[in-house]
Amino acid sequence: MSKSKEMPIPDEVKGYSQKRLDVDLTNGKVKESVIPKEYCRDWIGGYGFGAKVLWDELKPGVDPLSPDNVFVYAHGPFPTTILPTSSKYGVFAKSPLTGMFGMAISSGSVGAQARRAGINMIVFKGKAPEPVYLVVDDDDRYLVPCKDSLWGKGTWETEDILREEFQDHRLAVMSIGPAGERMSRLGCITNDRNRQAGRTGMGAVMGSKNLKAVAFRGTKSVNVAQPAEFYKLAKKLIKVANGPATAKYRDLGTPAGLTSYNKLGMMPTHNYREGTWEKIDDGTFTGDTLNADWIVKKVACSQCSIACDHIAHVPKTHPLWPNLYSSIDVEMCYSYGTNTGCSDWPTVFKCVQQCDDLGIDAISGGVTCSMACELYEVGLITKEDLGYELPFGSTANLVKFNEEMILGKGFPGKIFGDGTKEAGKRLEEMGRKNASYYGMQIKGLEMPAFDIHGMTTFAVGESVSIRGACHLRNGAYGVDTKGTYDRFGYEKPVERGKAIKDVEDIYAIVDSYIICKFTRGIYENDDEMAKVYELVTGIPATGDSINKRGEAIVTLSKCFNIREGWTRADDHPPERFFKEPHTKGPAKGFTLDEKGYQSVLSGYYEARGWDKDTGIPTDAKLKELGMDFVIGKLGGKK
Repeated sequence: MSKSKEMPIPDEVKGYSQKRLDVDLTNGKVKESVIPKEYCRDWIGGYGFGAKVLWDELKPGVDPLSPDNVFVYAHGPFPTTILPTSSKYGVFAKSPLTGMFGMAISSGSVGAQARRAGINMIVFKGKAPEPVYLVVDDDDRYLVPCKDSLWGKGTWETEDILREEFQDHRLAVMSIGPAGERMSRLGCITNDRNRQAGRTGMGAVMGSKNLKAVAFRGTKSVNVAQPAEFYKLAKKLIKVANGPATAKYRDLGTPAGLTSYNKLGMMPTHNYREGTWEKIDDGTFTGDTLNADWIVKKVACSQCSIACDHIAHVPKTHPLWPNLYSSIDVEMCYSYGTNTGCSDWPTVFKCVQQCDDLGIDAISGGVTCSMACELYEVGLITKEDLGYELPFGSTANLVKFNEEMILGKGFPGKIFGDGTKEAGKRLEEMGRKNASYYGMQIKGLEMPAFDIHGMTTFAVGESVSIRGACHLRNGAYGVDTKGTYDRFGYEKPVERGKAIKDVEDIYAIVDSYIICKFTRGIYENDDEMAKVYELVTGIPATGDSINKRGEAIVTLSKCFNIREGWTRADDHPPERFFKEPHTKGPAKGFTLDEKGYQSVLSGYYEARGWDKDTGIPTDAKLKELGMDFVIGKLGGKK
C-alpha cells in the first residue's frame, strides 16, 4: 500500500464537492453520485480522476470515435479558493490521435464556474441522437438540442450565443468548432475564446458524441478545512506569484522563450531541420518585437495574478486580415512561425485565430503545416496537389492551407486533416515514399517547441510522456537546459531516469490539483505544495505522500496505454534526430545515438521500478502503489 493510503482521512472532506455527474447521451439521462473521500485522497482530482475513470470504465480496444469511448471532465479541490492559478479543468478519453491515453487541460473561467455549480467530475457515455449541449446551472442539469442553433458554428460564436441566451456574461462555456464536429483527430475544445484544451483530439471525441458544448454557472461556495492557515499561506503564494518567479510570463509572456531557446540551439525551425533561426538573431521574430509592435492587452484567468495571455492585434489597415485579434504564446510562435519558416506576424496570428475559433490544437496544426511545407520542398506534394505553392516561409498560402486542413476541404483536408501520422500513411498509400519521415510526432502527437538535438535527457522525457510528444506532462527539458547532466551525453542513465521520473511525478500532482505550471516555482518545496492540499481538504499530506500519488497516477495512465497495445518502441523520437545533424548553432553536427538513447530509456524504466527491458510496471511496484487492481490486466506485449 502507498504511504498516502496509510494516512488517516477525516470524517468530512473539504474543498471537493464530491459530486459526479453521469451523462448518458444516448438516452439523455443525467445522474448524480458521490465521489468517495478515499477516491479523492488517492486520485487527487483532474488528471488522477481521469486516469482512474478511464481505467475502470473504458473497455480495452474501443474505437476512440465510437459511442463506446468515455469522455471525462474533472477538476480538483481548489477552484474558487484564492490559491493562485487554480481555475483549471481537464478532459480525458482514449485519444483518436494516438489511440492511447488522451488528456488536455485548459485555464480560464470554466473550472471556477463548474465548482460554483457544485461539480467535481462529469462522465459522458454514449452518443446523442442529434447535436446537444449540456447545461450545469447549480442543481439544474439538462441537455439542450442545438442542431439548428449552434452546430456548424465556430467556438467564439457558440460562446457568444450561449452567454446571450442566458443573459449572463459570466457563463463559462467549453465548446468545439467545425473541426471537432467533423471529428478531425486534431480537434480541440475552446473556452473563454483564447483558452484551449488542445492536445490529443479531445474535441473530436466530443464531436463523435454529438456534444457541442458544456455551459456552467453556479452560486455555491467552497469550504476549506483550515481557513485561517490556508488564507495566510495563500496570501504568501499570491505575493510570490506577483514577483520575479513569474515575471517572464507576465512581461513578455512565453514568447520570451524564442530568444533563450534559440541561444541553446533548441528552437525548432523549418520542421526541425535546425535549432536556430536568423530571424530571431536579427530581432525580427522575438518576444520583444512581438510585445513592442503587436500586443495590445494582457489577460488573466480566474484566480490568476500573472496574466500570461498576450493578445495581439492586426490594425484595420492590413490588406488581408484587418482588425484581427489573436492570443499568442511561444508554442504558436513556433508551430506557425519558426517551424514553417514564417516570420510574418499577422500570418501567424491569423493561423492561430483559425485554430482557436474553428477548433483544432494549434501545436499539432502548425506542426502538420510544417510537415506539408517540407514535403512541398522535397517534391512529395506538389502545386498540382494543392492548387498553389507552399514552400517554407509561405504567408497567405499558409493561411489558405491551414483553413482547408482544419475544415477537411480539398487535398489539405483529405491528407493532412488528421495530423502528421495519418498524413504520412495516406501519402505513402498514394506512392509518396518515405512521407512519414517528415512527420514530427511521438505516439501520433505532434512535438512541442523543443528541438531535442543535443537534449539527450529530454529526448527520453518527451518520448515517455503518456499522451505522446509533450513538455507539459514531462518537463525534463529543465534537466538539460540547467546543465544537471551533459546534454550531449548519456552517462548515469539511471540517475537521469530518476530526474525524468521526479519531474513527471510532481507534474502529475500539478495536473491533478489542477494548478498552472507557471506557478510551480512559487512553492518552497514539495511539502509546501502538500500543505495547501491538506489545509483545503483536511486530508493529511506530505511532500513524500503526494509524490507517491503522482507516481501512481503516471503508472496507472501508463498501464492504460499498455492495455491499449503500447510497446517500448512507442517511446521513441522521430528518425530525423538520429540521422540529420544541425548545420549551425550549439548542436551543430550532433545527432542522437540509438544505443545511448536506449540506455537512458532503460534507466528511466529502472528508476520507476518497471521492467527495464519492456517498460511494463512490475507486480511489486503495483502493490507498492496500492494498485493491486491492475495486476494481471495489462495484456501488453513484452
